[in-house]
Amino acid sequence: MSSVTLRGNPISIGGTFPVKGDKAPAFTLVAKDLSDVSLSSLTGKRKILNIFPSVDTPVCATSIRTFNAKASSLENTVVLCISADLPFAQARFCGAEGLDNVISLSTLRGREFVRNYGVDIENGPLAGLTARAVVVLDEDDNVLHSELVSEIGQEPDYEAALAAL
Repeated sequence: MSSVTLRGNPISIGGTFPVKGDKAPAFTLVAKDLSDVSLSSLTGKRKILNIFPSVDTPVCATSIRTFNAKASSLENTVVLCISADLPFAQARFCGAEGLDNVISLSTLRGREFVRNYGVDIENGPLAGLTARAVVVLDEDDNVLHSELVSEIGQEPDYEAALAAL
């Protein structure tokens, strides 16, 4: 179990957060068209997992926009924006913002992801959502970089994540 803060208040995070050198846990999450997307379906590509509470918060929206802008210049890399939002909300947000360089995925039918990736907010006002984190994987799903953002209201270290590629 880890802990982070939300506006300075401690929040318990359940599960085991992956660290550099780990093999990423398998997952299947839900795309905006309600199809299932598994980690194994992306074998051979590098992956940036941008994990956050909700598209409907300013910092989360900023992280999606930032990674969307960076994604267009990344070779053989996909950016997965993962939250507990329903696929409909993710599709609405990305469509309204014109964000087409990232893949939005929901934990709707993949709740085991939040525990397996150590981002399960267990208490406080955001309980049931995912903590803010970035996990970078190589083509074989080995963790190259991971950051569990210590304050949920802060942006991740984009440059460190991109440098790991």
